[in-house]
Amino acid sequence: MDSTQLLLTVVLTVTTILLVVVGIQLVFVLKELRGTLKKINEIIDNFEKVGVSVGNSFSEITGFVSGLKTIFKVIDFIHAKKNGKLQSREAGSK
Repeated sequence: MDSTQLLLTVVLTVTTILLVVVGIQLVFVLKELRGTLKKINEIIDNFEKVGVSVGNSFSEITGFVSGLKTIFKVIDFIHAKKNGKLQSREAGSK
């Protein structure tokens, strides 16, 4: 065998081995990246759940405050109506 052919065979063999090692490392990196992306996706889902929960809480608080305002308006209306009747009776008796 000629020395050129021997050198070419050795270089091709070493290059092939290096490419196989790089390919295996790439598979490991891609697996780790996939796991990381799954964890990130779970975190984002949890943030979404928290956001929806907070939004619902604000909605419930707003509804509660609106209900309190309505109750106070009714109480003021009833109070004003009673005061109005009393004032009209006092005006009629004079």
